[in-house]
Amino acid sequence: MDEKDKVSGLILELRRGTLVLLVLSQLEKPMYGYNLVKRLDKGGIPIEANTLYPLMRRLESQGLLQSEWETTGSKPRKYYVITSEGKSVLEKFKDYWYSFSKSVNTLIEEDYDE
Repeated sequence: MDEKDKVSGLILELRRGTLVLLVLSQLEKPMYGYNLVKRLDKGGIPIEANTLYPLMRRLESQGLLQSEWETTGSKPRKYYVITSEGKSVLEKFKDYWYSFSKSVNTLIEEDYDE
């Protein structure tokens, strides 16, 4: 395995958990998958639909999201929204994220003389 493959694998691992945080944070209001893909991409976080939909189904099975089909338009769409449990989990996740990312940034930016 060359260096490029190693870096790609590590980035993929880092993205997986981060995507959960991002998806939960964007679904305060109902949104369908394609809109969420576009919103994340606009924010600098590209994601493929074949990555997003299984993630949203998993979060729904965990009780963190709920979905509802909208069939009144020309094309049926499944809208997702965060649940009250999801909001509680998101707040705890965000608190941890802020603390953790601050510590990570401090550690990788400091030059230790040990």
